[in-house]
Amino acid sequence: MKFISWNVNGIRACHGKGFMDFFNQADADIFCLQETKMQEGQFELDLPGYYQYWNYAEKKGYSGTAVFTKRKPISVTYGIGVEEHDHEGRVITLEYENFYFITVYVPNSQDELKRLDYRMAWEDAFLEYIRALDKVKPVIYCGDLNVAHQEIDLKNPKTNRRNAGFTDEERAKMSTVLSSGFIDTFRYFYPDQVTYSWWSYRFRAREKNAGWRIDYFICSESLKDKLTDAVIHTEVMGSDHCPVELDAEL
Repeated sequence: MKFISWNVNGIRACHGKGFMDFFNQADADIFCLQETKMQEGQFELDLPGYYQYWNYAEKKGYSGTAVFTKRKPISVTYGIGVEEHDHEGRVITLEYENFYFITVYVPNSQDELKRLDYRMAWEDAFLEYIRALDKVKPVIYCGDLNVAHQEIDLKNPKTNRRNAGFTDEERAKMSTVLSSGFIDTFRYFYPDQVTYSWWSYRFRAREKNAGWRIDYFICSESLKDKLTDAVIHTEVMGSDHCPVELDAEL
C-alpha cells in the first residue's frame, strides 16, 4: 500500500497550485491532508474511487484534516475523545482489519511559545490515545507533527533551539513516543539522510533549502518488517510543506 500525507496550508489555495496533478500522479491507497483551512460546504474535491472523510475546526479558516481512501474502513473516528482537544479538527482515525490509520495535525507551540503548555497536554493525551489503539492492533499515524526531532532534521538547529518546533520539551515528547513502541519510518530507512519537508515562506528558505523535517509517518514497531520505503517529495510545490510517503505491504 502507498500512503501519502501533505500539509496543504489551505486546500483551496493548494488546489489552485497543482494539487490534483500530484494527487493523480501519486495514485495513493490512502491520501491525507492537514491544515485544510475550510468549513463543510466551502469546497468539494471530485475524487472518483475514494471515500472522503473530513474533520473541520470550529474556528473558520483554521486547522482541519482530511483522509481519502480507496479501501472503505471498518469505522471512522474524529478526534481523540478528549473534549479539550477535539475542537480544532486535528485527528481522523480509520480502522481496518489489521491496523489503525490516523492522520494528525499537531498544535503549533506558536511565537514566544504561547501554546507550549497546551501542546504538552496534547502530546500526553495523543500518546495515551495511540497506546490504547496499539493494544488492539498496530497503528500508523502521519501528518504535520510540528517538531524537528533531532538536529539533523532542520537546517539551523543552534539558532532555533528555543523556537516552536525545536524546543527541548517538544523533542522530548517525540523521544517518548519513539521509546513507547513506535518508529519514525523515514529514519528507519534513512538514518543519516538530510531532507526537509517544510520551508518558511520568508527569506527564500525553500530556494536555499533552509528547511525542517516536521512531517512524518510513525508506526508501531510490530509493522517494521512490512515497511518497504519512505519518501519525502521535495520536488512537489503548492504549499510551504511537501508531501511525505510511506510504502508498506499490508
